[in-house]
Amino acid sequence: MCNLKNIFKKNIKFTVLSLILHGFCKTSPMKEKIYLLPGLMTDERLWSRLVPFLEEKYELVHISLPLTDNFDEASNKLEKIFKEEQINLLGFSLGAYLACYFTVNNPSRVKRLFLLAGTPGAMNKDEIEKRKQTLLHMNNFGFKGLSHKKVLTLIEEVNHNDEELIDIVKNMFSDLGSEVYTVQMKSTFNRKDISEKLISLDLPIYFYYSTEDRLLSHRVLKNFTKEHNHISINSRVGTSHMVSLESPSELAEQIENWMRFSI
Repeated sequence: MCNLKNIFKKNIKFTVLSLILHGFCKTSPMKEKIYLLPGLMTDERLWSRLVPFLEEKYELVHISLPLTDNFDEASNKLEKIFKEEQINLLGFSLGAYLACYFTVNNPSRVKRLFLLAGTPGAMNKDEIEKRKQTLLHMNNFGFKGLSHKKVLTLIEEVNHNDEELIDIVKNMFSDLGSEVYTVQMKSTFNRKDISEKLISLDLPIYFYYSTEDRLLSHRVLKNFTKEHNHISINSRVGTSHMVSLESPSELAEQIENWMRFSI
């Protein structure tokens, strides 16, 4: 009788252990994390149409742009936010420049870099003057947000009837408000061309942009050639700057390519 009890106890322990081990085996592996930096007057809504295509495979983490027009300060603030030893970093537009700036100053912290509709270049003098006049006008007449007509100039013609898209762009701009607009606009005046520093890094760098994007400095892209094996230049035909909202499935494919890209 005693032997039967001992056998029963052993069987129970074995069954419990098997269930625990089975449970661990069934646990999904941790998703690889991708940090996302938005652009001028955009927030987490910028990624709202992209997330459904990637959320099952990756952990997407939106990080707001630090509220400063000094890139050293912004980079230092990001350094405190990122807890991992190495990160996958994706930046859009102004966020792409900040991502570059952070990377050249902290190359050991970045595993791979994705630049969406953005470059590591400086802003030309004519554009800086134009933006200064825009800020002066706002100071004189107040912050009015984006008009419907202005939004249409930022998106592709095929999407001009996409009211949800138009509302997202308008609402991001108006919700962030005049203080954020002023700081972010002034930060663009302080951009320096860091292309050479970026080229010198030994990590995968992936560009993705629209061929007719009027907000992108296409001349800066000429600094990057096929001789740079760690850099991949990729484009889509179109005028879109807000690629994550207008072509999320295409962008998702590019991000998956980037995550597989190695040197």
